[in-house]
Amino acid sequence: QVQLVESGGGLVQAGGSLRLSCGASRTINSIPTLNWYRQTPGKREWVAVSTSGGSTNYADSVKGRFTISRDNAKNTVYLQMNNLKPEDTAVYLCNAPFGPMNYWGKGTLVTVSS
Repeated sequence: QVQLVESGGGLVQAGGSLRLSCGASRTINSIPTLNWYRQTPGKREWVAVSTSGGSTNYADSVKGRFTISRDNAKNTVYLQMNNLKPEDTAVYLCNAPFGPMNYWGKGTLVTVSS
C-alpha cells in the first residue's frame, strides 16, 4: 500500500512559480513511476512522470515550464512550476501505480490569477 500526500498549492499571479511536493509512505525507489496529474471540472490531465530509473517526461502543455524531480532520501517527488498561466489552475494530484493498485493523493489546489 502507498499513501500519498500533496502540498504546496496556493494562489499565484500569472508568471509566478510554485513548487508542489508529494510525500510517499514507502520508499519511492520501489515505485517504478510517479506521476503528477491535474484535475479541472470534467477533465483529468496527465502532467509529468518520473521513473525510478531517472527518466522524466512532460505533457506538451507544460514542457519547458514544469520540472519533476525526486528526493529518494525524503521519499518525496516535486513539481516545480514556473511561468504559471491561468490555464494551469487545477487541483494537482500525485499518482503511483504500484503492483495491482493505482494510488492517488487527495490533491493540492493551484490557482493562477491573470
